[in-house]
Amino acid sequence: MKLIEEKSLTPRQIVEALDTYIVGQKEAKRSVAISLRNRWRRLNSDDEIRDEIIPNNILLIGPTGVGKTEIARRLAKLAHAPFIKVEASKFTEVGYVGRDVESMIRDLVDIAVNMVKQEMQERVREKAIQIVEKRILDILIPPVKKRTSTTGDVETEESFDPSNASNAELNERTRERFREKLKNGELDDRKIEIEVNTSKKNPMMQVFGPQGVEEMGINLQDMLGNLTRGSKKVKRTLPINEAREILLEEESEKLIDHEAAIQEALDRVQNQGIVFIDEIDKVTESSGSGGAKGGADVSRQGVQRDLLPIVEGSTVSTRNGLVRTDHILFIGSGAFHFSKPSDLIPELQGRFPIRVELDSLTEDDFIDILTKPKNALTKQYQAMLQAEGVTITFTDDAIREIAKIAAQVNDQIENIGARRLHTILSSLLEELLFAVPDDISSGEITIDKEYVDKQLQDLATDKDLSHYIL
Repeated sequence: MKLIEEKSLTPRQIVEALDTYIVGQKEAKRSVAISLRNRWRRLNSDDEIRDEIIPNNILLIGPTGVGKTEIARRLAKLAHAPFIKVEASKFTEVGYVGRDVESMIRDLVDIAVNMVKQEMQERVREKAIQIVEKRILDILIPPVKKRTSTTGDVETEESFDPSNASNAELNERTRERFREKLKNGELDDRKIEIEVNTSKKNPMMQVFGPQGVEEMGINLQDMLGNLTRGSKKVKRTLPINEAREILLEEESEKLIDHEAAIQEALDRVQNQGIVFIDEIDKVTESSGSGGAKGGADVSRQGVQRDLLPIVEGSTVSTRNGLVRTDHILFIGSGAFHFSKPSDLIPELQGRFPIRVELDSLTEDDFIDILTKPKNALTKQYQAMLQAEGVTITFTDDAIREIAKIAAQVNDQIENIGARRLHTILSSLLEELLFAVPDDISSGEITIDKEYVDKQLQDLATDKDLSHYIL
């Protein structure tokens, strides 16, 4: 069995990697780091007990915007693992119109197949580049064909022809010159005619029924696929730089082993897959709506009962084969404002043995969020304006004032965590973003506390206005 790639990451290293993107939430990071490392430990344990080691699924409890989804998403990237985020409130009990819970596993398999195929295409990229280069050269400068004579049913090469030899030599020299120009990008704007493969998979036809949309969609897709055969190629005239990308994808597809990709994807899903079930508190009966009343609230307990075998370990049929869910890591998430984890059915509670309560974000946390992560919002706006030739700098007192306003608005209106920073920075920089590049085409701009006060003072003091805009 192929070992998973997190083998080089210890729990402490996983936490440090998460720290570069997520502020605080030490307990949650420790829990997911241990769970991730345990997967490598399981795959490297004795064969006799390996299948008996089940993952410790995690239930993250905390208000919106504190990093629950981001922790799971970054964890999947660290592990190079198939990852899917679903919302529990979007599922309905089997027998009702809507998505059944097994669809999350089918979607996860599709994600894994695409992931593995992209990796395989990357491995054969150099070979594909050479093939594409030859195809483009053949269009620009067709090679000289050897002259042959036919005697009966046998083709034989004619005797040596000096003029033909010199033509072939000249042709090869010309091709070499054009090959260098291709590599240097000198011919990128020249247009060529290529045949493009149009036999992509048709979009799945969704038919709602008791069995869900996926299974019926697969069967209809297979049947309709046969009707589209015969007209898979179409000629298009494109610049070489665009044609190269299309041909590169086509040749990479030909070079990879699709059956091996599917098998590897199924293996990854079963041993490395991560399913993040958000809003799991919304399928409890005490979630604030007074119980099931039909419509979108239909049979919440039914959804929990349907989730149970998937989380517990079952076999799901997908278009690419059967998938066992016994060793998929499930991470549940919910605010649990109007309910509590004990409102889940007991069997489902038992399948999420690790429970972590995430902390609400403070003003100091907002300061760290604005400055420390690699993808901090301030850095994102700096990068966008730098593309316009404008350099912006945030002073320390400006950062602190933004954090203070975010904390105040969260306290006064509704606590949406770090997402509040998105709305505040958008309002703060709206005038500047509109002025660039028409009124401001270049230069350096400093965002200080005075500028923040000027742009946001009314919002910070007027609760009604804050509620409307922020």
